[in-house]
Amino acid sequence: MNFMVKTPMASRPKKRAAPSVDSVFRAFSDVTRLRILRLLQQGEVCVCDLVSALQVPQPKVSRHLSRLRKAGLVKVRKDGLWCYYTLAPATSAFHGKLIECMACCFDQVPSLHEDQVRLKKCATAKCC
Repeated sequence: MNFMVKTPMASRPKKRAAPSVDSVFRAFSDVTRLRILRLLQQGEVCVCDLVSALQVPQPKVSRHLSRLRKAGLVKVRKDGLWCYYTLAPATSAFHGKLIECMACCFDQVPSLHEDQVRLKKCATAKCC
């Protein structure tokens, strides 16, 4: 007799495919996600600081961070109840060029500067 043992779906390791080019461009298609990416260029940022800097509700920030994470553009580090996000390191030439483009293009958008000012104030005031 040949018995096949099935493991529950929850215990099987999930294979993640590399993010597709279209999912990355969709991640770039929203102004809130662009604002988040600009703030993350400064380094690691807590979700609560992003909420304060962007002046939008926490669920909205979390939803956009999830989309950016799925696209492979950001990574998360958890510390107790807090989540800290950073830009993900480039995993391909395409990803590297996008990061390079972000660095020069975002300087051309004056409205993104206001978010950075609020983030700096939040960092000095210890919003969390």
